[in-house]
Amino acid sequence: MKYISWEDAVQKCLDSPELSDLARDSYFGDLEDAANRYYCSSEYKELKKILQSSPKKALDLGAANGILSWALAKDGWEVTAIEPDHSNIVGAGAIRKLAKKTKIKINVIEAMGEDIPIKTESYDLIVARQVLHHANNLDEFCKEISRLSNTNTTIITLRDHVISNQDQLSDFLNKHPLHNLYGGENAFTLNEYRNAFKNAELNITKEIRSFDSVINYDPMTKNDIIKNILDIFGPLRSFVKIFINVIPFPIILKILSFIDNRPGRLVSFIASKKKYE
Repeated sequence: MKYISWEDAVQKCLDSPELSDLARDSYFGDLEDAANRYYCSSEYKELKKILQSSPKKALDLGAANGILSWALAKDGWEVTAIEPDHSNIVGAGAIRKLAKKTKIKINVIEAMGEDIPIKTESYDLIVARQVLHHANNLDEFCKEISRLSNTNTTIITLRDHVISNQDQLSDFLNKHPLHNLYGGENAFTLNEYRNAFKNAELNITKEIRSFDSVINYDPMTKNDIIKNILDIFGPLRSFVKIFINVIPFPIILKILSFIDNRPGRLVSFIASKKKYE
């Protein structure tokens, strides 16, 4: 199969009516609109609850079109965005355009996450949204995170794809609409993520499974999730709905996270650098 570039894949997504929902949910398209929608999203609102400290220095790895960098900078963080793609649609060029148009300062560096041209420097916050599963070398990527952090740094990786085993990988990739265009998607097992953090001397303080938080399941709403559950049961949906209506929604989410075995489901991590006495 002949793949096209990531930029061309995104443009095709924007131009295809059948992919319009994917484009919107992925925050493609008009940069200022996408940035504002992300800033107001349930995902970012939940992320801000985790970021309880005063805004300081933040590093956004694999920043793509800059929506997370922009949201953090808008909230007062001094943000450096690392993005290897120079694209004006979905890469470093897009971040610069967004920052210039909105007059919000973002420092942009074009580099791979495994080899960041910054001297060892401690950031107060390091974020990587939908990035780890794209790493060419997951261990080296996490070691760069460790190099640029200290024991007080908050490290948050968001919405990475998970597989239970290698047999699930091909199933996930075959069904991913963008992978079929540009061939750049990937996923790791939970143990591969955990081991990469461990090898980089990073402690995972919280592992957020697929339905543990709106951080992972946004833009789905409570109604969307309930409807999807009922659809699974088909003719039994009315019977199942009786039980769902008496179960608190947080309990439903915990059950879903526990049983979710879909290829490509999402996981997020909160971590910190290991402390030595």
